[in-house]
Amino acid sequence: VMGDVLADLRFPRDSYCVSSKVFFGAYDKPLPTQRGLSRKHVMEACTQALQRLQVDYLDLYFCHRPDPDTPIAETVAAMDTLIRQGKVLYWGTSEWPAEAIHEAHKVARENHLYAPVMEQPQYNLLHRERVEVEYAPLYEAYGMGTTIWSPLASGLLSGKYNEGVPADSRLAQPGYEWLRESVLGHDDERLGKVRALQPIAAELGTSLAQLAIAWCLLNPHVSTVMLGASKREQLEQNLDALDVLPRLDASVAQRIRQVVEAD
Repeated sequence: VMGDVLADLRFPRDSYCVSSKVFFGAYDKPLPTQRGLSRKHVMEACTQALQRLQVDYLDLYFCHRPDPDTPIAETVAAMDTLIRQGKVLYWGTSEWPAEAIHEAHKVARENHLYAPVMEQPQYNLLHRERVEVEYAPLYEAYGMGTTIWSPLASGLLSGKYNEGVPADSRLAQPGYEWLRESVLGHDDERLGKVRALQPIAAELGTSLAQLAIAWCLLNPHVSTVMLGASKREQLEQNLDALDVLPRLDASVAQRIRQVVEAD
């Protein structure tokens, strides 16, 4: 939940989760101290997030991308300070390489500081290696969870681009040419895999989007699937992926893997 909506909630504060992230500055042309993961920016960005969200503390605070200009030890120490001040409950990383996460845990262990407990990576049927291979040692070693984003690969796994780019879609809008290139690319390999998944979804009596989201939940190391729906009906349909999950038995999961792993 973001923004002023929090002020209108009629639920106790401990009944919902508030998260924020830090790296890019909230300015058009941020100064070096107004971006990145330096102690100064991490602390100030947290204060700004608390004011913006009108809350006393953040449940989750993510370091959104690694910062090559700041020692990891400095970032870990800053996050530890925020937790001890009661401004943050848990901190995590976002799209960090496994090596950097290992270093953060080493620094925390050696200095008796709070270590990251979650990572926020991209994960979907077409983007799997980091979560399934690179991060594999992290789950057992540190008990880390993942809050994954882009379960539909920017809409590609919803099937809405199977017959071209709809005029009202985000990829068709001026200024999003970079996203269109990223999603569709120059070849039809990824799009071909999406089309091949459509019959499986049809056999299960569900949509391709619900199938793709439910598949992410099959991974025991996925703690949360972040949904980026732009319309209420999209959100409601995507939430129904929970009803699809029981239908994804071992044989269905195997068929899905054969499709996405095909050369």
